[in-house]
This record gives sequence, C-alpha cells and structure tokens, in this order.
Amino acid sequence: MPISLALIESFGLYLVRTSVLILGTPLLGTGSGFSSYKIALIMAVTVVIFLSTGEVLPQQVEIMEYGMMCFHEVVVGVFLAFSMQIVLVAVRTAGEIIGTEMAFNMASIVNPGTGINTPLITQVYEAVFFLGLLSVNGHHWLIRSLGNSFDRAPIGGIGLKDGMVGMVTELFSRMFSAGLVFAGPVVALLVLISVAIGLLSRVVPQVNVMEVGFNLRVITGLLAIFIFSPYLGPAMDTLYAELMTALNNCLDVLGG
Repeated sequence: MPISLALIESFGLYLVRTSVLILGTPLLGTGSGFSSYKIALIMAVTVVIFLSTGEVLPQQVEIMEYGMMCFHEVVVGVFLAFSMQIVLVAVRTAGEIIGTEMAFNMASIVNPGTGINTPLITQVYEAVFFLGLLSVNGHHWLIRSLGNSFDRAPIGGIGLKDGMVGMVTELFSRMFSAGLVFAGPVVALLVLISVAIGLLSRVVPQVNVMEVGFNLRVITGLLAIFIFSPYLGPAMDTLYAELMTALNNCLDVLGG
C-alpha cells in the first residue's frame, strides 16, 4: 500500500474525530453555519495532533471497513463533546427554572419581534459559564482530551467500549441535580413572591394581579440574581471540576 495513501486514510480518521469534537462542543463550535474559522481550527488542530502523535494504518482498508472506522471516530468525538453538553445541563436547567419563574421564558415561546427561541436568563448564565471556562483555560482541557483520546482509543477501531451509556446517564443525573441546587436560592425567593401575590389578590381583589405580579417577579428575580451573584464563582468552580472529571472518565471509558 503506498505510504501516501496510508497517510491520507489515517489523517482522514484524525480529521473526522477532531471535526466532530469541535463542531459538537458548545464553546468551540458555537455559531451559525460552517464558518471558515471553524475549518481553519479543525485543520490546525488535526495537523498538530497528527504530526505529534499520529499513527498510520498498518494495512490496506476496504471502503466498507473504512466507513465503519469513520463511524467509530464519529462516536468517539460525539462522546467527548457530549460530556461538555451534559455539564451545561446544570447551567441551562438553572436558567430555564429561573426564567420560567420570572416569566421571562415567554420571550422564548412567543417572540413576535424575531420568532427565535431566546431564553434570556439561560443565555446570561451560559455566557458567565463560558467566560469563566476560558479564564481557567477550559478550551485547553478539551484539546488535551482530544489528543489523549487517540492514545486511549487509537484509530482503526470498529467496536465500541462498554460503559459509555452508564457514564453519560450518571453524569446527566448529577448535572440535573446540580442545576436544581444552582437555581435554588433565586427560585425560593420567587416562590415566596408568588405566595405574597396570591395573598395580595385575596386581600385586595381590585388589584390587577397579572400586571403587578409580572412586574414584581421580574424585579425580584433580577435583584435576587444580583444579590446571589457572589455565589456564582464557587458554583462555577464546581462545574469546571465536574467537567474535568467528566473528560477524565470519558478517557477511562475509551481506554477500557
């Protein structure tokens, strides 16, 4: 088999896994469309990893077998990218719960201006999460995990490792619980406001409960987010530690 063809096939497998990870990761693949900067990033990362730790397929591969190898690389890339998506469940769960209690999520359901899904509180929490992740070099963790994955799960494989589903299920349950705790203080305060609005409607029936309740919920929710903002730092640190643990667990599962 010509060495040039072997290099092309091997590089193609590296390219598939890298492309799936970068496009599937919220931090690196965020944005509309397949932009040119994503192509440049994928090619640059693939070339660096292939030149540093790249391996060439030992023998000639048939088209069907090569297609199965590409599918294996897609699964590995999705598995690594999905770990960060699951960690984001905590942030998104907290944002959705708070936004629903504040009635801000109406903008994501009925937005006559744009018609686009725009959960405001969730976007704010995600922006804080990503800024903090960049400040602690979280994007380096992802690229490092991608490079280590080629050592744990070399190219040329076809079968899938056991334990992927169990690891994802356990991580999802932990992140969903973390999201509930993350939103707990703000939601508790908003629930008290709901109780107060209900008592107000019984005491003073003439009051427009819908108008007063909506304004009071929004003001209270924003004040609560501002008051409890100092606790975002420790909460985000916990999520970053969970992300590191999730990436390490992914590599352990891939390594068998």
